Formats: sequence, structure tokens, C-alpha cells
Amino acid sequence: MFEMEIVFPGNKRVDAIFNGTVVRTDQPVQAGGDGTAPAPFDLFLASIGTCAGIYVLGFCQARGIPTDGIKLIQRMNYNYQKRLFDKIEVEIQLPPDFPEKYKAAVIHAADNCAVKKHLLNPPEIVVKTN
Repeated sequence: MFEMEIVFPGNKRVDAIFNGTVVRTDQPVQAGGDGTAPAPFDLFLASIGTCAGIYVLGFCQARGIPTDGIKLIQRMNYNYQKRLFDKIEVEIQLPPDFPEKYKAAVIHAADNCAVKKHLLNPPEIVVKTN
């Protein structure tokens, strides 16, 4: 089992310590925070696009394809009735000189994102006290 320590360094900040790295979060000023770091939910959303991005990057690096001009745009559709995002789309924008033969494969690479796989097969989440 892996462990992550969650600590409260002050005001509305909540940080996660994992593998010697601190992931800092804060709430926006309008929510009572200091706005010094992304909000936890913003990190969740960013984890989807950056996870797809690392797979695109690895795909390109393994084939010697330059990544200049490649970027991912993530769009989130908010369902106001459910008060949740109900669709997240990740568009891989490729430069004109990107090899045509790899376009479908780079989409497949991004689809291998571990965050997406966990969302499609969610783990059980148990909250308890000691």
C-alpha cells in the first residue's frame, strides 16, 4: 500500500506529501484562501490533461518526433443541474508537419492515461478516523 500525507500549513492551504514531493493547494481569495496555489479540484482537472500530455510526450520522444507546436486543449462541460462536469474533452493540437501515419496512434497513446483509466474504473474510497 502507498501512503500520502495530507497536512494543513495555514489558512485554507492543504498540502499533500508523497515520495518526497509536496503538492501545494490553496483556495482562491474569493473562497477565503490566499490564492497561492491551485485549488484541489483544479489539480484534479489538470491531472487529466497533464496525464494525457505525458503519454503524448513519451510517444513523440520514442519516435524522435519534435514536440514543438504540439499542445493539448482540455475542455470541460459543466452540467448545472447535476453540479458536476459531465464531459471532458482533450484535443491534441498537432503542427502541420506532424506525420500523418502517427495521428491515430498519438490519440491512442493519450487514451492510455492512468488518470482516465482510474476514472473509468474508480477505486473504492473509504474515509475513516484512527
